[in-house]
Parts: sequence; C-alpha cells; structure tokens
Amino acid sequence: MRRTLVAGLASFAAIVASAGFAQAQTNIRIGLAEDPDVLDPTLARTYVGRIVFASLCDKLFDIDEKLNLVPQLALSHEISPDGKQVTIKLRPNVKFHDGEPMDAEAVKFSLDRHLTMQGSFRKPELAAVDRVEAVDPTTVRLVLKTPFSPLLAQLTDRAGMIVSPKAAKEAGDRFGQQPVCAGPFKFVERVQQDRIVLEKFADYWDKDRIYIDRVTFLPIADSTVRLANLKAGQLDLIERALATDIKEIRSNASLKLVAITELGYQGMTINIANGEASKGPLGQDARVRQALGLAIDREAINQVVFNGEFVPGNQWVSPENPYYQESLPVPSRDVEKAKELLQEAGVKTPVTVDFMVPNNPEVRAVAEVIQAMAAEAGFDMKIRIVEFATGLKEAEDGRYQAFMLAWSGRTDPDGNVYSFHKTKAPLNYSGYSDAQADAWLDESRVKSDPKERKAIYEKLAQKLLSEGGIQYLYHRKILIAHSNKVEGYKQMPDGLVRLQGVKMK
Repeated sequence: MRRTLVAGLASFAAIVASAGFAQAQTNIRIGLAEDPDVLDPTLARTYVGRIVFASLCDKLFDIDEKLNLVPQLALSHEISPDGKQVTIKLRPNVKFHDGEPMDAEAVKFSLDRHLTMQGSFRKPELAAVDRVEAVDPTTVRLVLKTPFSPLLAQLTDRAGMIVSPKAAKEAGDRFGQQPVCAGPFKFVERVQQDRIVLEKFADYWDKDRIYIDRVTFLPIADSTVRLANLKAGQLDLIERALATDIKEIRSNASLKLVAITELGYQGMTINIANGEASKGPLGQDARVRQALGLAIDREAINQVVFNGEFVPGNQWVSPENPYYQESLPVPSRDVEKAKELLQEAGVKTPVTVDFMVPNNPEVRAVAEVIQAMAAEAGFDMKIRIVEFATGLKEAEDGRYQAFMLAWSGRTDPDGNVYSFHKTKAPLNYSGYSDAQADAWLDESRVKSDPKERKAIYEKLAQKLLSEGGIQYLYHRKILIAHSNKVEGYKQMPDGLVRLQGVKMK
C-alpha cells in the first residue's frame, strides 16, 4: 500500500512538472479512507465522494458550524403559506467549469435529472417535488405535492448540487467520469484506486476565499499508512484518523487534530427480505434479531476499539441530537435474555450468519468484537471481508445476511431514516417493508414543528428497534488530522472537508 502511494505521488509530481506549473503553486494532498464511487451527484452514494464533491460541486445551500442553513448557489428562499411552493433566488453571474451559465434553467435541469434519471439516489430525497419551474434567469420555484419539511436540508447535500446541462447532455451516462459543476475546483483527472486531481476554477463566484491551486485526493484504505504519510509530509490532511491514534496525533507538534461527533451512525444492516440470503432465522424472525442486539455491548465496543472516544448509540441519531428518543435509551447487554429469545424462536444454535465487513481496520476490529460477543449468545458470525464498493453492490443485490454499514448522516433526521426503511427506497438494503412505518415516515416529512416530528419518530423508533433491519451501534467522532502547514481549516458538523479559507504555509 505504501509503495502504491509513493508511486501515485511520483506520477502526480511528473504531471505537475510536465505541465510547467510554477514553484509558487499551492497544492494540498488529502488522504481518503476509501476510493469514492462515481463522481455524479445524482448517482453517488459514498461518504468519501461527498468529501470530493465539497470541492467540486457547489449546492443551492450549505450549513454553518451550528447546522444553520446558509446560501451557496442560492441567495434566499421563500416558502408559501401552505408550504407547497418554495421560491429560490439564485446568485447571479455564476458559471460552471465549462463556462456555461449557472441559472434557473440549469437548476431546473439538475433537479429534474435527480428526479427522473435511471438509478438516481436523489429521487427519494426530493420525492415531494411535483415540478420545478424556471421563473426567470435567477428565480426557480419548486412546486410540491405536499409540504416537505426536510427539503432545504436535502438541498445542502448532493440533491442540491447543480451540474452543467451542456456537459451532462454531451456525456450522458459517462458524466461521472468527467463531472462539470460550479464549485471552487474543477475536475482534472481520476485514476481509480490511485488519485483524483482537481484544480482551482478561475471564474468561481467566491474565488477570493480560495487560496489553494490544486487538490489531490489519494485513497488509502490502511489508516496506519494514511497517518504515516501525513507524519512524513507526503500528505497534508487525512480524514477519519483512528481513535487509537488520537494520543499520538495530539502529541505530535507538527500535526493538529479536529474532532466532532458525526451526524450519522455506525451500524449493522440485516437482510430481512432482500433475496434468498434473507431466508435464514436472522432475517425471518424479529426475535432472533433482538437476540443479536442484546448480545452486543455497545459501550464495550467503544472502550475496546475506540479507547472510549466515540458515542455508543441505538438510534439513527446520536444521544447528543435533539431528535434522539430519550424514552428508548441504549440497551445493556443481556446474554441470558438473548438465549431465551433464540429458544422462543425455536432455532438451532449456533445461528450461522454471513457477516459482510468492509476492509477497514476499525470496522474489522468492531466486527471481531461483535463476533466474540454474539458467540456467547448462540451466533456464529462468519466474517467476510469485502472492499467497500463491492460490499454496497452485494448489499444492493441481497447477497449477504448482515453487513457492517455506516451512514455519514444528514442535517435533518429524515436523511438518516427515510431511505433506509421506506418500502423499496434505494438505500433499503434490508428489504424492510411495513405499511405503518411507511405512513409515519411520510407523516414526518409533512410536519414542520420539531415536537410533532419527534413524537412521530418516537413511534417509528419503537417499531424499527424491535423488528427493523438495522442494529444501530455507535456514533463516531469525525477525526480530521492535518499538518501545521494547513491554516484556516474549519470543521463543519457534517464531517466534510471544505477548503474555503484554507491556506498552505
């Protein structure tokens, strides 16, 4: 892995030299924990992809340090009294990387693309949108089927990313190989599993806050190698440093550590109705799933794997989130109760489970702890290590029984729950389907009062935690480590790396 990184950096250096870049050019090298999937906002679904998009594709809105919505490509918005029309004023004179204007027609094109493109992962995020109207060049109106309280929060992420209509039409289904957006940096090249290179966009609307000329993202799955290259000066910033490395990073005078509790969760998705693999006891009987949950000690995972630095959890938001249901606290481990439930279910023990685990050292360690704990209750968790993108494909196709799968989180709780539990939603890898749960999920999107929404989510949580297809386990601290050469870096609650205001010494 180390040799691969050095070779990648060497080839990048050759590119820079052959292009005749001046010595004064400012570059930043960012180590990613995985290689992103396709760089198309409509089709993308990985967390690392969102990190790249933060430099590549601006959105209609963004968030600040307190999760407040702030304008980005939009300037302002107005919601009609009945909640069924959202009128957005756009920032004037914005250009895409290909020089085309970023106007209302482009916004309409991108939102329509999210809603209609085959394989779109944004469609459920914008499900309430009936149509998009370009009122004038700097005004766009979203007409909704029903009031949709998470809409603006959705537009702070990939659903709000606007792509060049000209480039998208010309590239077709190959757009993700040469993305054209309106962000601070434009696409240069991508070599799978090696590097993604972006360069400063000279006509960016907020160019006065961009001090970096070139960004190179380097996927390095091994966290130890990632940190070693940061310490050696071959990387300038790494995302998702290990919790076990916190002490070492803090003691290194040339490094800085930024930590924030993630908006999402780390959990185990269970296949309950997605193909033949769901036919076993774990998928078919809620009591078996409850038994597995009771066999797991979440606080022990936090202490053993993460030195107590993370936050144990049992819901799609962390205990620090205002939408956390205090009436359903993190359960204690109860092996005897787990055995009783397995006996009630009438299953033969040990219950064998195909346990799919991404090739990440921390996740592997968590899986091994779960494997040992579950064995005491009567489960044989057979760990199967897969590359992350492979695991997503396997999950989508239903070729698994349990899958260690994380979610990076969204500013609105809807983004953490709807697509994972709504019948036939694109991220519902477990295949869970329940009419009452669907009704509550839809109702939570119509209500705008936080108290009313939380009350709906409480009923939903009671149901999902007892019979659903996800075992929520813990919430990470997003750990970003960077060199002292990096100045002005600010961490937002979504954990993404933004380079506005960042300078290199």
